[in-house]
Amino acid sequence: MKILSTVGLTPAQRQLIESAAGGAEIVDRQCRSAEEMLAAAPGGCEILLGLRIPDEFVRKTPGLKWIQLLSAGADHALKGALAEAAGIALTTSSGIHATPIAEYTIASMLAYAHGFHRTLRAQLRGEWQRNAGFMDTVDALRGKTLGVVGYGSIGRETARIGAALGMEVLALKRNPADHLDAGWNPPGVGDPEGRIPRRWHGPGECAAMLAESDFVTVTLPGAPHTRGFIGAREIAAMRPHAYLVNIGRGSVIDQAALIRALAENRIGGAGLDVFEREPLEADSPLWAMENVILTPHMSGAFKDYNTAVCRLFADNLRRYGAGQPLLNLVDRATGY
Repeated sequence: MKILSTVGLTPAQRQLIESAAGGAEIVDRQCRSAEEMLAAAPGGCEILLGLRIPDEFVRKTPGLKWIQLLSAGADHALKGALAEAAGIALTTSSGIHATPIAEYTIASMLAYAHGFHRTLRAQLRGEWQRNAGFMDTVDALRGKTLGVVGYGSIGRETARIGAALGMEVLALKRNPADHLDAGWNPPGVGDPEGRIPRRWHGPGECAAMLAESDFVTVTLPGAPHTRGFIGAREIAAMRPHAYLVNIGRGSVIDQAALIRALAENRIGGAGLDVFEREPLEADSPLWAMENVILTPHMSGAFKDYNTAVCRLFADNLRRYGAGQPLLNLVDRATGY
């Protein structure tokens, strides 16, 4: 068995893989193109650890059986040659981002609730922004309702932290009757048994859930059936003071409808890490909106990212060697 990692591994990361690989040949080399990948493994490989999967590499590696992605999403990979290669198993790194993205999401909500989006701008202008009515602009998360659109590993960890802060949680998922999380998660993270939500909603009940939520987090992956999942109708159902955080994919929300609602103060604000087009266009009105906190698609970044991937990969390697089902196996019908 031959494993190709297209990221240069540290000795500790390589040891994690070697301990689970059962004597497999491991080639790790930072590769940025199909040519570099083919040069690193001229005889092909059975297992690939990487992010970008060039068509040429898939076509010229007939023995490829399994790809472990470094990303939580698979939408960028399920294209071209790989989309046609149904015999190649594809797994994601879903679960490793649960803690950093959940913390980012709650941080964005706290920043908005406590007015940091205004005071930071005032700081840059050198203004002491403390007028007679400032107390009416500050709120607390305790006692508020948190609506989680997409109750996967990230949504569950966000719910756990939100509940610890005293928030009431509502959850939406594709199959609301199935409360369990079968994906990979570090110990003590998330809500694997689905005990936190007060109520569960299905995809057709999104507007109803949003109408009850003071804060909303959107964690849906990019897929054809999630495109525009939150449109003008759903945004219109939101409370006038509601704050929405999107860390899933920009395509999930009708961005034009969201911009109109923000400009007209029909919702309180938004924290956006993903956009319909990235980088966000320089002339987008989102840049100048005081009720918007935006970041450049970085909510999942953290130190030792690749080490976390290697831990998950090692768990899957043990399963692969034992003939057991792989964790985070992508369902090609849904795209995640």
